[in-house]
Amino acid sequence: MNPALACAECPVRDRAACSVLEPGERDALAKVGRMRELGRGETLFAAGEPVSSCATLVTGALKVATLDSEGREQILALIHPAGFIGEFFRPFAEHDVIALSDSSLCVFAGQAMEEAIDAYPALARALLRRTQEDLHASRMLQALTGKTSGRGKVAALLLGFAQAASDSPCHPAALFELPLSRGEMANMLGLTIETVSRQITRLEREGAIARRGKRGIELADPALLSQAAA
Repeated sequence: MNPALACAECPVRDRAACSVLEPGERDALAKVGRMRELGRGETLFAAGEPVSSCATLVTGALKVATLDSEGREQILALIHPAGFIGEFFRPFAEHDVIALSDSSLCVFAGQAMEEAIDAYPALARALLRRTQEDLHASRMLQALTGKTSGRGKVAALLLGFAQAASDSPCHPAALFELPLSRGEMANMLGLTIETVSRQITRLEREGAIARRGKRGIELADPALLSQAAA
């Protein structure tokens, strides 16, 4: 049996859609939700299968992906902590939603969330804003392929990751973990793995970023990275 929600310890309690609820309202919503853990590579929703639940991502990262006519994966969107996913958004019934890393989610049955939306108008407005933000982020990701230089594509993607990992709407995170592998980044950007690796190395040599461990990226000079991404 999945564990109950513990809102007081939730790391995204001030950023998720439920943050607009009063304490008593949040407690009532928590009673109908459960935590779910996904390992890297596990599927939350599979294309073509009925989607009867929704969730807020608490930790980790997810990708929304599809296969093209030749069987190659295309990443359409990324879900970061505090992001909302589920049956209210039709594309999730048509694409795979897969964990990019070990992830934890607050999961609710669709009926329970519908009742909460009816009971708490502020939650409905917050979910609408979240949907608009996620749509904008997805469009920005898709626009990366239109950039002419590999350096610009990679820099813009890294900057997008830093902004998604930040608790501030104004400043990117100074340190974050890459949610995608080099191969996944290459597929998304229309580049080769070698080009992605080469451009990351170039940005590090220029002083825009610094690598920390296997997947860690530090923004050594955010202004320089922004200039490269322009």
